[in-house]
Amino acid sequence: MVEAREEIIENFYRIRRMLGYLGLVLPFTLIFGGLSFGFAEPSISDYYHSLMRDIFVGIIFAIGVFLLCYTGFRPRGSERFSDDLVTTLAGISALLVAFVPNRGTLNASLEPQALAQHLFGVTVCDYTHHLAAGTFLLSMAYLSGLRFARTAKPMRRWIYRACAWIILAGFVGTCISAALRKIGTPEQTAFVIDNQLVFWFEALGVWAFSIAWLVKGYRDRQTLRAAPPGPAEAA
Repeated sequence: MVEAREEIIENFYRIRRMLGYLGLVLPFTLIFGGLSFGFAEPSISDYYHSLMRDIFVGIIFAIGVFLLCYTGFRPRGSERFSDDLVTTLAGISALLVAFVPNRGTLNASLEPQALAQHLFGVTVCDYTHHLAAGTFLLSMAYLSGLRFARTAKPMRRWIYRACAWIILAGFVGTCISAALRKIGTPEQTAFVIDNQLVFWFEALGVWAFSIAWLVKGYRDRQTLRAAPPGPAEAA
């Protein structure tokens, strides 16, 4: 029974660890992969419309599946939302990001380039994509700043809340940059695209989410291992 307990702990930790690692490598993989082929897209989502599409869809899909499989802990006291509810919402949002692409920088003709765009139209998919991406980031900020931090010791609580604020900062920066890219002056649009502001703000939020999951997974693994086994496990 002790061996079974250790396996459960390792399985639980692996999900969190993989979520963290996938988030860490996503921006690096996209930008270095793109540069190796001579291009750099202005946002993470725009890599769907490039040679890096398979990498983009594959990693985002894996993150979404891991989030859907994660149940976490039940709400305590006056808390309204469980980990399971938040991660399920985030997981569905991640899958929408993967399979419902944005319009793309070069798609001025609104030509459908994916199944979802053929079914629902490029404009509807573009709005859905951005709504899903925002929901994903806000869900991760809530999970890190409120759910992860609620029982953590002061140092880790500070880390979780810092990650939550960084995710929110990335979300706000992404929204402002994306708005300037679409409706700003030609100079503002060029500045956002040339400096890939949308990409780096998105990457900032994704990296903060990854760090929160890695820290939380490592600490929970230590806590579960240190806890004495129950009667059934000791038998």
